[in-house]
Amino acid sequence: MKKNVLIVLCLLGIFVCALSAASYIDNPYQKLAREYKAKSEKAFDAGDYDKAVEYSLLAEENAELSEAYVAEMLAKYEANTRIIYARNRVLYAKNLKADVNYPMAFAAGQKALDNAVLAYGMENWATATLYAEECLTALQGIKEILPLPKYYIVTPWAKSKDCYWNISAKPYVYNNPLLWENLYQANKSSMPDPSNADLIHPGMKITIPSLNGEFRDGVYSPSVKYDVYGAQKTGTENSPGIYGQQTPKP
Repeated sequence: MKKNVLIVLCLLGIFVCALSAASYIDNPYQKLAREYKAKSEKAFDAGDYDKAVEYSLLAEENAELSEAYVAEMLAKYEANTRIIYARNRVLYAKNLKADVNYPMAFAAGQKALDNAVLAYGMENWATATLYAEECLTALQGIKEILPLPKYYIVTPWAKSKDCYWNISAKPYVYNNPLLWENLYQANKSSMPDPSNADLIHPGMKITIPSLNGEFRDGVYSPSVKYDVYGAQKTGTENSPGIYGQQTPKP
């Protein structure tokens, strides 16, 4: 529903702008140019050649002013149209939680939009258009992302061989068993013996900390198809993990 509203707002804004663009040619300068042209022709027919020249020059001057006015208004129209697109793209990205999943791209897009609006307010249409395009470019790769799980419920050893090493190896956790200690450090305070990383028990709710800025939410569900850890682009640089690559505990 939100996406449909954004699309309607965008199309409505463009429709209003299009109506305005159609009226640019019929401006006061163009009207004066036509009036002076008619007066020049009338004076010429009456034999008043000096007045005919005078009116002709005024007609030419206003025609040039009209051309400049139309160019100005079209530039303003273009800037306004691109800002409408950019603003709705930011709203769309926000709706997809891009500020969380793509923080750097979203921040760049928002900043570019702010600059576009500022330039538009200063009547610098060309700069406003460039910033609006910059916003659209920054946000073009944003798509909806299913968050990786933030929690995992330990199952019996006989069923899944759950331990920090094996849990860390799961694709939706870290896809790497060597990063197991990140789980241990985040959960050892809730363990019966915090000094023993092997003592996790069925039913224990393990927190999966974010290592590279990836967005995590909810409890792991076997019915959900998650992305593989590291496959999502979060707008932050990848690193080997807080504790790097660790050797397994015996």
